[in-house]
Amino acid sequence: METHFGFQTVSEEEKGGKGDIAFRFLNYVQSQHQRKQKRHNKVYPGKEIAKEYQNEEDPLGGSHVMVCDIDKELLKVGKQKAWAQGYRAGLAWVLGDAEELPFDDDKFDIYTTAFGIWNVTHIDQEAHRVLKPGGRFLCLEFSQVNNPLISRLYDLFSFQVIPVLGEVIAGNWKSYQYLVESS
Repeated sequence: METHFGFQTVSEEEKGGKGDIAFRFLNYVQSQHQRKQKRHNKVYPGKEIAKEYQNEEDPLGGSHVMVCDIDKELLKVGKQKAWAQGYRAGLAWVLGDAEELPFDDDKFDIYTTAFGIWNVTHIDQEAHRVLKPGGRFLCLEFSQVNNPLISRLYDLFSFQVIPVLGEVIAGNWKSYQYLVESS
């Protein structure tokens, strides 16, 4: 079964073109596909059935990831980064604007955006248009918290944990520190 993932990230510091979130999805999809292959090989020992689930040319099991960004230069950086990190299959780079996504209706199973809501007037309309029925919209953003106790915890998490996670996951403390400070 084919799965399509769409990524549109439009903030100043974490552009979709860099591919960081897309690479994480590729790793996840590949590990799930490998797990599925192992499970099917154990349940169905017949050679013909086992071959059906072993497609060495497609480590993603038919899934595709599209990274869409309005910045052509960042897409180039993302492509170079993908190549250097060994990402070859199932990854496409598309120049486009989140206000008018260059994709057909009902195209994606999952659509993500990170740190870009404030740059897009009607992201909900475009996301809904390109998502298949039952598709998922995943949004990574910062917000204002009105409850003083929760606000204090939120700030503590934002300033003490998020930059550390940015360093561990993306190798980029400064960008995540900037995101917290600018929100």
